[in-house]
Amino acid sequence: MAEQWWSIEVRNGLFSADRWRTAHGEALIEAALTHRARRWRWHHQEDWGLVLEIAFPAEEDWARYRALPGVGAALDAVPDPVHGLYIYSGRGGSAGAPDRVRPRPHLGAGGATLPENTEPIIVAHAS
Repeated sequence: MAEQWWSIEVRNGLFSADRWRTAHGEALIEAALTHRARRWRWHHQEDWGLVLEIAFPAEEDWARYRALPGVGAALDAVPDPVHGLYIYSGRGGSAGAPDRVRPRPHLGAGGATLPENTEPIIVAHAS
């Protein structure tokens, strides 16, 4: 039977995501295991927070886990409740590309168009 991975990404905010994990991590894992989770893994990201990956045998198991009051309370208590919580299917953390994505060069030298000046420009020449 195939596993379906889900990721809970928590960003640092008023306090660190590690502090949030200390307060809520054990309860989240216990709830996952009692609702048929097969595997789980934490990924610590030095510069922005952490990711909890959980594998369930079916999407319905994830939905039951996600609907638990304790899980909802833990997710409501993240360090940045407005911009610091991302929940998505699939693996997160270090499961993506092994290297950071390097920025690509800007097209057209990255410059913005200059505003059109409707007033004449007077240039004085020194003699």
